[in-house]
Amino acid sequence: MNDPVTAPADGPVAAPAAGPAVAPVGGSHTRPGGDPVRAWRRLVDTAVLLDGFHALKHAVRFGADVPVAVTVDRAVALALADDLAPDVRDLLAGVLQEVPEETYRALVARPHPTAVAALAVRPSREAHLAALARTPRTAPVVVLDNPRNLGNAGAVIRLAAGFGATGVVTTGTMDPWHPTVVRGGAGLHFATAVERLTVADLPPGPLFALDPEGDDIRGLKLPDDAVLAFGSERSGLSTELRARADHLLSLPMRPQVSSYNLATSVAMTLYHWSAGSC
Repeated sequence: MNDPVTAPADGPVAAPAAGPAVAPVGGSHTRPGGDPVRAWRRLVDTAVLLDGFHALKHAVRFGADVPVAVTVDRAVALALADDLAPDVRDLLAGVLQEVPEETYRALVARPHPTAVAALAVRPSREAHLAALARTPRTAPVVVLDNPRNLGNAGAVIRLAAGFGATGVVTTGTMDPWHPTVVRGGAGLHFATAVERLTVADLPPGPLFALDPEGDDIRGLKLPDDAVLAFGSERSGLSTELRARADHLLSLPMRPQVSSYNLATSVAMTLYHWSAGSC
């Protein structure tokens, strides 16, 4: 798997705020108007950065509360919405404000090719925990055990959202709402429940941990209430999680191939679950 990239435990993300874990299309409470630069500077230390058009599109589509969104060319951004997201085009038109390019570049550390950025309110931790704990579930929870690579974590969240997983839980020091993780997830944090927990506090359900020494996954049907755990990119499963696992599973792999990328492993496992639940 990929070499790890370490990061502080907590990036510039919001403290928990009241609201639904995942809201329906059109549930966003955008607030256009006013000075976007002043609003940005007031909110940036406690908000979730949505970096690029696609992150904003997905966040709004799944009900994010977006107090401020900026772009260097509003007409171009809305033309993208016409082509790629007509379902939320009016919502985007209501929140996007045009700013000079130098102002945009001063607001974001890594300018995105679409020259769009926004700040969103982080969903309620309490609501996410309730969604993760609720049983019976209709889709698994994905657990990343002490992940180290921010981009990999974002890719997994994007995958989990696409498969309709109940949520993604991380253990260890990485903040799953770190801006780089949100960028890698293309704003789809708002489409599933994303939280950091200890191994002892993982959601209920049979725990299936992926391990090279486990049973071949092809011989087992994964239940909808499964908790699917994946080890870190470099060191694999922690001793604590391995001891907690109800089942160890392995993915088919050609001899002499050492490993899969973390996101690839998650995709294969979720596909196996989805194919078995049809």
